[in-house]
Amino acid sequence: MNNQFARDVLKGLTSTPKELSSKYFYDEEGDAIFQQIMNLEEYYLTRSEHEILKANKARILDIFRNDAPRFNLVEFGAGDGYKTKVLLEHFVSSEADFQYVPIDISGNVLQILKDSLEEEFPSLKVKCIKNEYFKALKQLENGGTRNVVLFLGSNIGNFTDSRAIEFLKELNDALRDGDLLFIGFDLMKDPDVILRAYNDQEGVTRNFNLNLLKRINRELHGNFDLTGFKHFPTYNPVTGTTASYLVSTKKQSVEIMDSNIEFEQWEAIHMEISQKYSMNDIESLATQTGFAVIRNFYDSRKYFVNSVWRK
Repeated sequence: MNNQFARDVLKGLTSTPKELSSKYFYDEEGDAIFQQIMNLEEYYLTRSEHEILKANKARILDIFRNDAPRFNLVEFGAGDGYKTKVLLEHFVSSEADFQYVPIDISGNVLQILKDSLEEEFPSLKVKCIKNEYFKALKQLENGGTRNVVLFLGSNIGNFTDSRAIEFLKELNDALRDGDLLFIGFDLMKDPDVILRAYNDQEGVTRNFNLNLLKRINRELHGNFDLTGFKHFPTYNPVTGTTASYLVSTKKQSVEIMDSNIEFEQWEAIHMEISQKYSMNDIESLATQTGFAVIRNFYDSRKYFVNSVWRK
């Protein structure tokens, strides 16, 4: 049993309001459901970022190796590498002098990625690191080699504003002058487009949220009645914050390990945030955390941006 998981779940469900951490969405079933989400017509994020990488891979490489012919391509939360492989294929065929360093807390994810990379790019130098992001950065022996950190998929948007600033400051402290950050942001747009991405017609996103309750039932001896909770996303066009909730449709009691959690009818569990940004927000975030924005790459609809920052 994952004791940290148990502690975080019990702390979140005894808080007011109740909350669960989205980092626990990604067990084996959660990973599989998220792959389905990325293929949904309504979920524009993955396609938009993939389009950016495909259209700009040569320009991106030029920036990465400008004044630094050799670099480490360090990816935070590598996943299956679907988008990153667009860059890797171009970098390898261009004979760029680099090492790919995927970082993830899941050894299983890293092994699957490593196996697929060895098959697709046999000449690629790969160093997988199973650790938390900043601890992993310290494991890299740089010898003066530039680090280029990839943080794709608008993962930064899963943080609150204050946590995003804290995270980026910590990253800045871990990098050296001249190192780069290549970071994805989901941009503010038509609120209906955003809401559909988190409330698809097939109910896949609903299942993704409910799967965390299933995980609690399985790993922490819980007895959540999944039919007693309704998936409810919101979007605030003023703040740019998308939030997902599971709302209890009845008064009920849930046992988790030796604890009893009471739910009033229509009481909500806050599951996730997904922040949307203006370009002013992005510029401000970079400035506040010690970075300089050197280039922005957009998809054709300007739904998404990949921003290159230099320390």
